[in-house]
Amino acid sequence: MSKTGGGVAASELRELTSEELVLRLKESKEELFNLRFQMATGQLDNNRRLRTVRTDIARIYTVMRERELGLSLSPDEVDTEEDATV
Repeated sequence: MSKTGGGVAASELRELTSEELVLRLKESKEELFNLRFQMATGQLDNNRRLRTVRTDIARIYTVMRERELGLSLSPDEVDTEEDATV
């Protein structure tokens, strides 16, 4: 994730493996926890970052759910399908 305040694109997330998505989700949740803590103590400078991180978490969950439903494939599944067709 970029630290400039911008979120992560869904297409960028679709290129990650399932393990990387879980790791990214964990990192985002930790960041959200820290941001909420900063907000409660009055140390948060950028309120917009809270919304961006929440949106990123939602995007990660969406990509994970797409894979569950078979709407999109993870990069490691695409590699195995290409090997099977060759």
